[in-house]
Amino acid sequence: MVKIAILYPNNQGARFDFAYYTDVHMPRSIDLLSAHPGFHAVSVERGIGSAPGAEPAYIAMCQFTFNSIDDFMAAFLPNASELQGDMSNFTDIEPLIQFNEILIARQQVVER
Repeated sequence: MVKIAILYPNNQGARFDFAYYTDVHMPRSIDLLSAHPGFHAVSVERGIGSAPGAEPAYIAMCQFTFNSIDDFMAAFLPNASELQGDMSNFTDIEPLIQFNEILIARQQVVER
């Protein structure tokens, strides 16, 4: 399995609209990409620090988990123009994208 990390560097003076990102862009992204059978999971995160009291290296990130890079590309490419075209509605940051091979994964569900 692979994880595709889309990272938004915390550039000084950059614009990032979290409300639009979490209420509009990411729900649409999830709807489109999760329709592919190779999709497994997604997380959307806001950077809060790189150390206590320090600014985060990345202001935001999302991570998609797919069976393979090919599965991710098959899900993403047909929707690339819509998703990339929407980016100017929430940010002026050029994201960094990294493909990662998952070697160990564990998730614990905590009841609240």
